[in-house]
Amino acid sequence: MADDPYAVLGVARGASEDDIRRAYRKLAKENHPDVNPTRRAAAEARIKTINAAFSILGDAEKRRQFDAGLIDANGEARHRPFRTHARAGAAPGGDDFGFGDIFSDLFGRGRGGGGHGGGHGGMRGADVRYTLEVDFLEAANGTKKRVTMPDGGTLDLQVPEGVQDGQVLRLKGKGSPGPRGSEPGDALVEIKVRPHDTFRRTGDDIHITAPITIDEAVLGGKIEVETTTGRVQLAIPKGTSSGRAFRLKGRGVRSAPGAPAGDQIVTVSIVLPAEIDDQLAYFMSEWKRTHAYDPGRKG
Repeated sequence: MADDPYAVLGVARGASEDDIRRAYRKLAKENHPDVNPTRRAAAEARIKTINAAFSILGDAEKRRQFDAGLIDANGEARHRPFRTHARAGAAPGGDDFGFGDIFSDLFGRGRGGGGHGGGHGGMRGADVRYTLEVDFLEAANGTKKRVTMPDGGTLDLQVPEGVQDGQVLRLKGKGSPGPRGSEPGDALVEIKVRPHDTFRRTGDDIHITAPITIDEAVLGGKIEVETTTGRVQLAIPKGTSSGRAFRLKGRGVRSAPGAPAGDQIVTVSIVLPAEIDDQLAYFMSEWKRTHAYDPGRKG
């Protein structure tokens, strides 16, 4: 069973929604794998635990059900002892074919799950778990995925804006059918976000590296930089060195509905010309003779 979500986020049971959201954002930033490169595997595991806890406490209805003991820390319905004969991943009643098999065929990485309880004199259908891969920009901006089922029906998956790698989405009633017409289980969708060539995410902030020329570094100017929603202009002041970071306010991602968006951090890097011609070399040698300076090198 998963850890108590209140303990994972470090909040009291009476915490407000804002307190829970703030605790989640703080932990997500502190434990992001990019911030912890020397212990990336542990950070990835921790992020999954944090996301799972927030998937319970960040949803008012799920939090109410958890507090009332109706669901456990995994978000699955609690069941009575005499129901433990049901096999995990199979629909009650002995039918091994359900949505778990369908999702496995569709995505290639499906896996049946538990999730029993409810229903009139019996159990609800089993929850099913599967993994869905999305592009980085789809995760940042939100998207809808439509899947055609074997019977010709469709399943719409609404991927919310700002979803994180490892976050689990719950689709109510999209799991295995219940016995004798009882309530079906849910589909638990773990999101896997593909890395991007340009963008990196740390918490709700987006990081990129932008190249600038020698003359832009010395004289200043305006450059175009990519954001997750399009290109914008960034003013570069005179005398900008490589490694200087600029903040684009509100150009990050929004991790929860109503939460403020993070920022985009642009780190510039001076890129020399492909060839240093004689004119540039002569100018620099003459400039060096009368303007030598110490950049703070040691040794």
